[in-house]
Amino acid sequence: MRNILLLTDFSENSINAIRYALHLFEDDICNFNMLYVQKSSSYLVDDFMLAGERSVYDTIIKKPKTQLAKLVVKIENEFNNKNFNFSYLVSYNSLVASVKEIIKSKEIDLIVIGTNGVTGADEVIFGSNTINIIREVDCATLIIPEDYKYIQRPKQILLPLDIDDSVKGNAFIDIIKFTNHFGKKLHLVRIKPNNEDSKEEKNDIRNIDFFLKDTDNEYHIVKNVSMPDVVNCYLQTHNIDLITLIVQKESLFERFITGSPTTKIAHKLSLPLLVFHS
Repeated sequence: MRNILLLTDFSENSINAIRYALHLFEDDICNFNMLYVQKSSSYLVDDFMLAGERSVYDTIIKKPKTQLAKLVVKIENEFNNKNFNFSYLVSYNSLVASVKEIIKSKEIDLIVIGTNGVTGADEVIFGSNTINIIREVDCATLIIPEDYKYIQRPKQILLPLDIDDSVKGNAFIDIIKFTNHFGKKLHLVRIKPNNEDSKEEKNDIRNIDFFLKDTDNEYHIVKNVSMPDVVNCYLQTHNIDLITLIVQKESLFERFITGSPTTKIAHKLSLPLLVFHS
């Protein structure tokens, strides 16, 4: 059984991400926990003044809970899947704190979040909420880009590897499990932008032969090319359905979420991204 946290702000992007997840896991028994985080800053003094005889509960709590309950009913009716169980929660803590609390109390396996793409003038792929979740929450996270519609299970999966990423350990094992369950082939690309020495690279072939003996795969080493350029080129020359990353502190993710002044790789995330923490 999977315990999955669905983050929503009632936007079309978040609901689209929820739909993607429900399609993806349609054959699995899942507990879906839908979370809306109410920012206290979204209410002003005027809101309380205009409330009149209505209680603070009606003003702050009842409305988002009602919205969330309606969304759950809508999604339940749309999918009508006996494998799915739904619950929902409105939180008034910070997003990261709320997510961490639910992960612990509900034993969450996966977070699902939608993203708008670029949020500013810089070449930034993700919004701040998504970045904060990935950086600060130690849980697998599935990020669905704006307007990306589910068509089929992700058959071809790309795993870019930093010079320090290991093709062994729990994160890599989780990627293999995901690939074997949903996909058909794992594409591994070891990226060395400055042709640095990589201790992990020396063990790649041995580890791939051992861990991926039952998984169709490709393995490449790319030297003296920036990570954005490598990923962009690979996506153009291969029919990739999903990107997955192994995230360490100050790792490949930091380069993945920001582009390059010359390549301008990613004005927008174009494929689902599945992040695992090492």
